Amino acid sequence: MDTNILKMRFADIDLNDPFFNSLRADYSEFEEWFKRKFDEPAYVIFNNNQKIEGFLYLKIEEDVTNGLEPEIKADKIVKIGTLKINPHGTKLGERFLKIAFDFAIYNKASLCYVTVFKKQGALIQILNKYGFETYGTKTSNNGNELVLVKRFDSCLNDLIFDYPLIHLEGKNIFLLAIYPKYHSVMFPDSILKNEDRKIIKDISCTNSIHKIYVTRISDVRKLHKGDILLIYRTAEDGKQAEYSAVATSICVVEEIKGQNEFINFKEFYNYVSKYSVFDKDDLKVWHNKEGCYSVKMTYNSALPKRIIRKDLIERHNLDRSAYWGFIKLTLDQFKSIIKHGEVNENIIINKTRVY
Repeated sequence: MDTNILKMRFADIDLNDPFFNSLRADYSEFEEWFKRKFDEPAYVIFNNNQKIEGFLYLKIEEDVTNGLEPEIKADKIVKIGTLKINPHGTKLGERFLKIAFDFAIYNKASLCYVTVFKKQGALIQILNKYGFETYGTKTSNNGNELVLVKRFDSCLNDLIFDYPLIHLEGKNIFLLAIYPKYHSVMFPDSILKNEDRKIIKDISCTNSIHKIYVTRISDVRKLHKGDILLIYRTAEDGKQAEYSAVATSICVVEEIKGQNEFINFKEFYNYVSKYSVFDKDDLKVWHNKEGCYSVKMTYNSALPKRIIRKDLIERHNLDRSAYWGFIKLTLDQFKSIIKHGEVNENIIINKTRVY
């Protein structure tokens, strides 16, 4: 499969691709609608036969959305106009959802919504998991659809439901180092400009919002659910860390497990393999060494501007003499780093919604 998701004009996408057959069946006006969008962009991924495997269309709406019951009112709204994935067990749907969330955050949307038929159970399940709530209905000539809404202007202090929002209050913040050979496979939106995008594959550990990193750094035991990780890509072999090691991403801790929490290798492998960049042989090596830890986290944001080690030290006061595998950061350091890294401030939130 061509594993890079492409942003393409509708006019350059083959409307006759069999991928669209189910959309034609569900929406009588689909072909007419598709042709009207000829100059607008969509996100598409193709298989090895150049047939579509995933499609996402996003639209910004202002103030109020008509035709829904009840109407949605907000200053800026993102509509997921079309989201369809051919499921094949690689969590590609999560990767497309992250694109939608990034788009909403970038455009400072208060909320995002999508309309779905009740029969789309698998899609509804993943939308619910990441914070979409049933809001109302939409009735048209095609039948009745559910309207699902996700808010970005507040959160419930639930790191999956609120994703990708990052709740700072009362959280510890750490830098966590990742070797280059693993970094961009795990964090595809954080790939460096000088890396070959062919390293990004259609596999679960790349596509998923969730990541697991296995390490023998014992200090990761200090981590708790909700703590924040600044991902630090270490230097390439033969290059100076001062200029080639960079901070690239922000993640939020889901849980930490020590090797002694697993009865045997099989249990360890079944837990780690879904979200880990390491293959079975790698994991056997880790398991045989003993004393390893699994850090499960959500991948919340890439830093649009990567920050080199030199700047982390000179501009953000990180200790040059510290062990850079795992460093505790102050809140002031973190705020300074994300500002320098041009992270959208709308992803950081301190309000908790109360029903």
